[in-house]
Amino acid sequence: MKVAFFNTKSYDREFFTVANVRHNHAITFLEPRLDRQTALLADAPAICIFVNDEVDKYTLQVLANNNVKLIALRCAGYNNVDVQTAKMLGIKLVRVPAYSPYAVAEHAVGLILALNRHLHRAYNRVREGNFSLEGLLGFDLHGRTIGVIGTGRVGGVFAKIMTGFGCQVLAYDTYTNPACEAIGVRYVELPQLFSQSDIISLHCPLTPQTYHLVNEVAISQMKPNTMLINTSRGALIDTKAIISALKSGKIGSLGLDVYERESEIFFENLSDKIMQDDTFARLMTFPNVIITGHQAFFTDEALRSISEVTLSNITQIERGQLCDNEI
Repeated sequence: MKVAFFNTKSYDREFFTVANVRHNHAITFLEPRLDRQTALLADAPAICIFVNDEVDKYTLQVLANNNVKLIALRCAGYNNVDVQTAKMLGIKLVRVPAYSPYAVAEHAVGLILALNRHLHRAYNRVREGNFSLEGLLGFDLHGRTIGVIGTGRVGGVFAKIMTGFGCQVLAYDTYTNPACEAIGVRYVELPQLFSQSDIISLHCPLTPQTYHLVNEVAISQMKPNTMLINTSRGALIDTKAIISALKSGKIGSLGLDVYERESEIFFENLSDKIMQDDTFARLMTFPNVIITGHQAFFTDEALRSISEVTLSNITQIERGQLCDNEI
């Protein structure tokens, strides 16, 4: 099948080219992000998109007018897609529901360790010849209470890692995960998780119900100096409320791999540009905040899996087969 890949980088081209040896699709790699203007470039019956591509009803109409019949997401989340309009226009949607849960879970743990032991600040100090330990005091993770919101594949792996540190793990999800319960994870309601956790990590999808899940009310229920980690979707957090909590000390440290208005920032080199997003610029001024640019998924194993599953999805649709990953 002829497929136009939007929003691609060198690593996308590398991994998908290797995986396509088995599938033999006619792939065109495009650099622009998909939106209602660039949709005109979709000269193929199938397109492939990523997390920050804009697939609203206007974009979908342009795609439908260009005879696009399939949109393959090379990611798990699809909150950026107007699913109802796509179905109405007869456009099939497929995704990669799981690639490497270890990649994201381990990145979340990395953020915790870096924030707790101030590794980002220590690294800069030592490079400047400053070996003072003032202001770098951390705490033992062993015995601490970790709150996990969302215990699917990623959240389940994260919970298992944290129990390995000797932490007590509390969890909230609409469905319990037996594998988590088997290792001693205790499911509680959100207010209890917020009030008892020393560290809270988000691993749930973005839906209308989870939008700004961490807001002023949720923050008011947390312990002073709570550490908050988000490697899932940016809009799970009300960023303005978080900034206020950082200023007051209610949030003691913050680790983000996602941001609710990241589409114009992440995955691009903006080092010679002036930051136009004042909220994001304010976040970067805090010494107790670490932000990474949506890289939690970025491991060799994950990219291999994403490439293979995405192309397999396209192959199945092309052959008229049932695809388990259809939305």
